[in-house]
Amino acid sequence: MNASSSATPPPMSWQYCGDQLKLWRARAGVSREALATEAGYSYESLRSMEAGRRKPSLHLLQVADEMCGAKGILLAGADYLKPEKYPRFAEDYIRNEGEAVVINWYENQLFPGLLQTAATAKTVIDGRWPPLDDETVAVRVAARLERQELLKVQSKAFNFVIEENVLHRRLSTEEAHVEQLLHLLVIGRQRNVAIQIVPSVGFHPGLEGPFVLLDLPEHERLAYEEGQAAGMLHADTDKVQFLSQRHERILRQALTPEKSAEFINALVEDQ
Repeated sequence: MNASSSATPPPMSWQYCGDQLKLWRARAGVSREALATEAGYSYESLRSMEAGRRKPSLHLLQVADEMCGAKGILLAGADYLKPEKYPRFAEDYIRNEGEAVVINWYENQLFPGLLQTAATAKTVIDGRWPPLDDETVAVRVAARLERQELLKVQSKAFNFVIEENVLHRRLSTEEAHVEQLLHLLVIGRQRNVAIQIVPSVGFHPGLEGPFVLLDLPEHERLAYEEGQAAGMLHADTDKVQFLSQRHERILRQALTPEKSAEFINALVEDQ
């Protein structure tokens, strides 16, 4: 749902550019040690880039292009190394999220991605492990904020159900936390958005993990789950029904949107 995991394999573009680096270097008779020294990288760093495990840097492509006499061919690969806006496992979800007419989102750990402020999104994405490079973090944060334009589409309906503990967890500064809570109140006033809080009392099946239900224009419902290392978009009727029933059960314990707004406002006043 928050679509920021860094556990997916490196992009094929890294492997392709790494292969090209290795081929051009061998063709020009340039050793790995010589290229690493000239570019200011360690031997192992360059080896990882040539193997596609690490993204070849623009600086390395510039140095290699000149040393190997590639006449701009290696440098041209830089355009294909720009960070992906979303992890590949989330691409199907993101596409269907844009097409959905109704989105029912349940979260028990983090603020839903569509409701995160820029500060919250930056904290969440920057805090992933293994860490992402600064450029990828910036691209992923911008992409998350860009997705929030969906909330302005008045013909789309959104229902966010959030566990109380999410509201209490301060991810960074007090100022950023208060800003996030106030943001919930602002978005929750839109007539196409409902935000409901589930008090932290008792057990319900939603505690086993977050999920999203997407209702598409042709009366099709999909369900999406995201874990530590992957995301899964379900179209199978049994699985979708299973999660739909859980969603109904969770709603029984959630406060109304009005009571939820009062609850959030009280938290803001206590800060």
